Order: sequence, then C-alpha cells, then structure tokens
Amino acid sequence: MELKLSKMIDEQQLSERIKQLGKDITDKFQGEDLIAICVLKGSFMFFADLIREVDLDLTCEFFGVSSYEGTSSSGEVRVTLDLNHTMEGKNVLLIEDIVDTGLTMNYLKRTIESRKPKSLTTCSLLLKPEALKEECHVDMVGFEIKNQFVVGYGLDYEGYYRNLPYIAQAENLN
Repeated sequence: MELKLSKMIDEQQLSERIKQLGKDITDKFQGEDLIAICVLKGSFMFFADLIREVDLDLTCEFFGVSSYEGTSSSGEVRVTLDLNHTMEGKNVLLIEDIVDTGLTMNYLKRTIESRKPKSLTTCSLLLKPEALKEECHVDMVGFEIKNQFVVGYGLDYEGYYRNLPYIAQAENLN
C-alpha cells in the first residue's frame, strides 16, 4: 500500500529536542543509577539517540509490545518481549515512540510499577492529546502533534518507513 508523506518534524528539530531531553534526564538522575527501557519496535531510533545524550551510567532493557493493526490502535496490548532483569528498587526511564490512545503507556506503567521500581519516569517522543482515550500522564514529551497517522524515525506502517530520518504525516492513497 502506498502512502503520501508530508514531513512534519525534520532531522534538525529531532536532534535539538532529543539533546534537551537528554540534558533533562541527566539533570534529574544525577548521581543515581538508571535503567532505560526501550519500548519495541517503534522507539528504537529515538531510544538510541536519546541515551547517547544522557550523561549518566545506565543500563538498557527492551520491552516488546504491540497494539496497532494498520493505521489504528487495536485497543489491545500484546507483550512480544518481556524485560530480562528486575526493576525492584531501581530508577526506571520508560522510553516510548508515541502516545496516542494512552492505553499502551498506561499498560506499561502498571506493568513496571507492579515490579516495584524506586521511581518510574516516562518519556515519549510524540504525544497526541486529541487521541487519548483515557487519562495518561507522560513526564517528558518531545513533541505534541495532532491526531494524524505518522511514520518515520522508527514509527512504521506495516513494517515500512521506520528508516526515514524524520517524522512524516502519512495519508493512504487508496
């Protein structure tokens, strides 16, 4: 299926915002150990760039979840890869690509909080406030966007477009 793409957030905007988020995370956790969790698959590019901007000792974990079918949320969260290490007593930074309905982020927060971390901080590259189906607080947000389907910089449509170095609004041509 072919999509029409319109660039929304370019490489320079992404880089500048990620540098600032990295500084904010460094400041918040100065002198503390930190576990950074990448929510797969869409967050991998954001995660890699963000943790390089964090000037702290940290460890990385990967949590695979899926809730999309095509261009819309299914409303059901499936775990595809669980965490390997304990979160108990640790400072945890949960890094997500996009929060739209809030269902996945809230599921992830509940799941991690049940593992008794010392603290849980959430960070999402994108937030769609208009699309929230339930209240969902995100501690650090890169960009707020309108309720449009987006691809690029790790976000995909049926596995494609993840490799774009920018965020684009995607429209179906069919």
